[in-house]
Order: sequence, then C-alpha cells, then structure tokens
Amino acid sequence: MQSIVLDTNIVLDVFVFNDAAALPLKRALDAGQLDWLATQPMRDELARVLAYPKIVLRLTFYSLTAEDVLTSFDRHARLVEPAPRAAVVCSDADDQKFIDLAVTCKAWLLSKDKAVISMSKRLLAHGVRAHLAIDSIA
Repeated sequence: MQSIVLDTNIVLDVFVFNDAAALPLKRALDAGQLDWLATQPMRDELARVLAYPKIVLRLTFYSLTAEDVLTSFDRHARLVEPAPRAAVVCSDADDQKFIDLAVTCKAWLLSKDKAVISMSKRLLAHGVRAHLAIDSIA
C-alpha cells in the first residue's frame, strides 16, 4: 500500500470543499488503498485552519462542522510521530512538517502549495513524489 502525506489544503479539498479534482483521492482513502500518514501537529494545524472565518463560512455552506472534518481526518489518517528535519528545506516553514514526514517515509506528498511543488525535483532525489493531485500520480 502506498504511503501518502496530505498538506492541509488537500485535506480541505477532500473533506470540506468536495473538490472534483480530489474525488479520486477521497475514493482511494475510503477504499483503504492509501496509507495516509499524519502527525499530531498536522492535525492541530487542520483544527486551527478550520476556525478561520472564511473556512467557517464554507463549513456552514456545506452543512459541516470542524468536528465533522476532524472525525474524517481521524478515520482515514494514521498518526505517526513527527519526523526529524529533512535535508530538503521548504521556504514556507509551515510546510516543513509535511516534507519531513514524506522524506522520512518515502511517501507521496500531495500539496497545492507553490513552495512545496517548486521543490518537486529536489524531493524526488529523496524518494518523494510531490504532486498537486492524486490523478497526477495514480
């Protein structure tokens, strides 16, 4: 089973926005085809983002609560210990935890963050495939 690390923006696409581009990822997670690796700091970041006013409006629009999204996170993600700092450093410090885990576990990394995607070649040298969406790696 392929290990995968999901940046917070991808988690929002899957569990809040029901983004059509994220449907293959949601189906793969629901079918247990991917081993979604996450850490408590990643879950904490998601909880913090779910409280942002713009996200609260979207939750309300989709008749969701932050707890609904966190329950989905808990159901699908396998919590592991935070990874040590990787040799590859992201310009966005908030994204480093995703890179660290992906490098340590040689996992796919899905993100829409330009700072992460711009590192694709450097990450590939460390065994990490960084992509924008699941359909680009399936």
